[in-house]
Amino acid sequence: METLLHFSPNLYLGDGIQAKKLDKIKEKLINKPLLANVYILALAHNPEDQLEFFDARQMLQHYYRQYPLEVVGIAKDYDDALHLVERITRNCLQERGDCRLKEYLVC
Repeated sequence: METLLHFSPNLYLGDGIQAKKLDKIKEKLINKPLLANVYILALAHNPEDQLEFFDARQMLQHYYRQYPLEVVGIAKDYDDALHLVERITRNCLQERGDCRLKEYLVC
């Protein structure tokens, strides 16, 4: 399977993700997303949106072969992904004084 993923050097991890298992999770996301059993937070391709998150199994769709993802976070499940978005937003607001998440995460 040809999946194009770029992992941010400042990758956020949800509370349900153990840092010591990160390499194994990344390998599954690249080679076998069906077995990854995690949610991905990525920069949105749509200029109107900032972030998108979804179950990693969706990467099996042909769309992701044409449009690589810039992964900025990995979460255990939907609720963990929501909390991760909240944490990223809080950090951005504290550091920049705004909520321009794309700009904050690309830096």
